[in-house]
Amino acid sequence: MQLDILNEKEAAAIRELIAASSHIVLLGHKSPDGDALGACLGWAEFLRSVGKSPAIIVPDAFPDFLHWLPGSEHIIRYDKQKESVTKQIEEADLIFCLDFNSAIRLDEMTPLLLGAKAPKVMIDHHLQPDLACAVSVSHPEATSTSELVFRIIWQLQAFGQMTLNGATAIYCGMMTDTGGFTFNSSSPEIYFIICQLLTKGIDKDKIYRNVFNNYSSWAIRLRGYMMYQKLNVLDDFHASYYALTRKEMKSFHFIKGDAEGLVNEPLRIKGLKLSVALREDDRRDQLVWVSLRSVDDFPCNQMAAEYFNGGGHLNASGGKLECTLDEAVQITRQAIAAYSHLLKS
Repeated sequence: MQLDILNEKEAAAIRELIAASSHIVLLGHKSPDGDALGACLGWAEFLRSVGKSPAIIVPDAFPDFLHWLPGSEHIIRYDKQKESVTKQIEEADLIFCLDFNSAIRLDEMTPLLLGAKAPKVMIDHHLQPDLACAVSVSHPEATSTSELVFRIIWQLQAFGQMTLNGATAIYCGMMTDTGGFTFNSSSPEIYFIICQLLTKGIDKDKIYRNVFNNYSSWAIRLRGYMMYQKLNVLDDFHASYYALTRKEMKSFHFIKGDAEGLVNEPLRIKGLKLSVALREDDRRDQLVWVSLRSVDDFPCNQMAAEYFNGGGHLNASGGKLECTLDEAVQITRQAIAAYSHLLKS
């Protein structure tokens, strides 16, 4: 099966850049998810197999249900170690940008990346990249950046050296970015990759449980409350939305990751095409985080770009609004009405 995604020039450039570098830094985006962490940890394992000692840096915290990932304890957070991260990036002689294609995805770290002198390599699957790099591996059709990491390792003929930890991280990234392989996952190559990862001894059932069945009792209560008390279903538009307030988050002892995947739940409703989740930032006023999920060919990435200052994939996108939660609800209703011709069809 054909898994190669690099042309000869790109493959040669990546090999040469790695060979010539002694201080390699891997960067993941703000609020790193399973794919960002899976790609970083999987690529770091590959780099160690060729004699390198990369540092993994992310802007801030990642969800509690991903802390089990092997090697995650060594990830450096900018919000906790600003001086150390600044020094690492300034001294780097090669930087890999994983699972993001624009410097703004690093939030407060953006100036550090833009000011870095080291050559950069981007490995990403999001639309419309605008990051200037020595090598850009951009494939929006891929399930995940973790899939791309696997394909590159395979093409560089390094699969034989792949460790169990590396395979676990890559599988986790692919699984989380497809909702447990329930969307954007119909390509035969994906299942060939899974077969190969299984030969490394990964326990895919345990990985699933670690991610999707790893909530606190408070998180489960929050999910029930949101679906019972806060879910608004617009039957005529085949759409739904809910809004999570800071007060509600405090009442349910919210920690990062507690609302992960909740936006997918309304899509279980027969005939629903679009689900929108609104969440107040837990620290900053006038900031609302937006998640969108859809089925079939409804372009929630287009809606995210037009109404929520965001973007993403056809069926999974996000954004943010600098306004009150009530104002965000009104914008959401306007967006749904504006796309009614697609939602009703």
